Amino acid sequence: MRYEEIAEKLNLELIGRFPRDKLKENRLLPFRQESDYLYFLSDITPLLPVIDELAVYSGEKIKVKKIPDILFEQLFSEYLAAPLETVEGMLGDLKAGMLDDFGKLDLDSSVENLEEMAQEAPVIRLVNAMLTAAIKQGASDIHLEPFESRLELRYRIDGVLYQNPAPPREIFPAIATRIKIMARLNIAERRLPQEGRIRIKVLGRELDIRVSFISTLYGESIVLRLLDRAAYLLELGNLGFAAETLATYLDLIQHTNGIILVAGPTGSGKTTTLYATLQQLNSPEKKLITVEDPVEYQLNGVNQIQVRPEIDLTFARGLRSILRQDPDIIMIGEIRDLETAQIAIQAALTGHLVLATLHTNDASEAIIRLLNMGVEDYLLAATLKGVLAQRLVRMLCPDCKTPLAEGGLKQEHLYQSRGCGKCNGIGYRGRTGIYELLAVNPMIEEQIIKQSNASALRAVASKCGFKTLLADGKEKVSRGITTRQELLRVTRN
Repeated sequence: MRYEEIAEKLNLELIGRFPRDKLKENRLLPFRQESDYLYFLSDITPLLPVIDELAVYSGEKIKVKKIPDILFEQLFSEYLAAPLETVEGMLGDLKAGMLDDFGKLDLDSSVENLEEMAQEAPVIRLVNAMLTAAIKQGASDIHLEPFESRLELRYRIDGVLYQNPAPPREIFPAIATRIKIMARLNIAERRLPQEGRIRIKVLGRELDIRVSFISTLYGESIVLRLLDRAAYLLELGNLGFAAETLATYLDLIQHTNGIILVAGPTGSGKTTTLYATLQQLNSPEKKLITVEDPVEYQLNGVNQIQVRPEIDLTFARGLRSILRQDPDIIMIGEIRDLETAQIAIQAALTGHLVLATLHTNDASEAIIRLLNMGVEDYLLAATLKGVLAQRLVRMLCPDCKTPLAEGGLKQEHLYQSRGCGKCNGIGYRGRTGIYELLAVNPMIEEQIIKQSNASALRAVASKCGFKTLLADGKEKVSRGITTRQELLRVTRN
């Protein structure tokens, strides 16, 4: 077996069921449960009393599979060698004398001192522990924020920030330097914003980490965006679309020309929807080009351009240039100004399918936004094929959700969150989309040319079967997927 095959099948929960010291002492790594057996990996033949002890401890039959020592050493190092995969556990490695040394570090410390401290084993393992804990909790972002007398560590999980135990304030300069080294940033620059990327393997998963540093009153605030290179391979059918909405959207993206917009606020999943759309459309017969800021994931077979304002490579300039590349489908990360909107419309008029995002609260407002930018109404009516607006709602944890009781009576199909070990006590696990899709037909085109307001557009669309975000969300509440409170949280404008 190869490392990647083992890491993919490894059941991390099994590791937590056994005393780590016992596993390390006997060089045993819990692998997976199959039929009536728990399988362990090792590079030695363990003693029978050890196997018997584990069997009694777990109440399961035990089998051990021997693997090459080089392969086991790699797995042992990643999954067992660290004292604990939590920040609290890692802090036990920092001796009092070491904290005193770290306490001497500040913005005026020499680059050499900072770099030396950042290469200390405890600091390296502490940063790795923060990454590991974030992955295990399902976080999308890590926020490290220095204040006068404390350091705050927060993880964003399913769109909500949660406080976590933070390292001492004294260690922060070394942590910041370590992250800069990993992201290949300038460790001597502590006052100007910096951005970078880290590619790393954590718990057998390849991650792209987008790194952002910005100077604040008490030091540099750091945000790490965790981009799981396997998680983005989503299909449109797995994003939470209602069957009818998905069927209409799939019909829209089969157009060979025109504009399709995906609207919503920051963090509503617009880019994920567009990536899934590109994967749906990607084929050897079509040339796909994107202009993005930033390029979050690399898509096979898609030409992706990163916007770089510092060299005047803007959305508009990039879009103007790629039209000479003979694309079939163009994706624009965001329409921010009239120039970009006008070039997108010209591309749609000349036989290209254009996909783009827009920051508006709903589908009808997206049309109004473009008109307010200065886009000609007749051109917009001629090119716009549809607008998909969306939000992400947290899903109730299937292992601990319980029927909602009001007035002593259970409410049919309504559930509430309790919290358990599987969802880190939150009560929610994972997110799904709620959508509204405004498909442009002759009646909508007429409203665009009239420059009708958003209410008039919605009224006409409703006559054609248009379903709002709130209506789609209520259906998910009635199916026990999410809660009324969560729906109100994400749809409240």
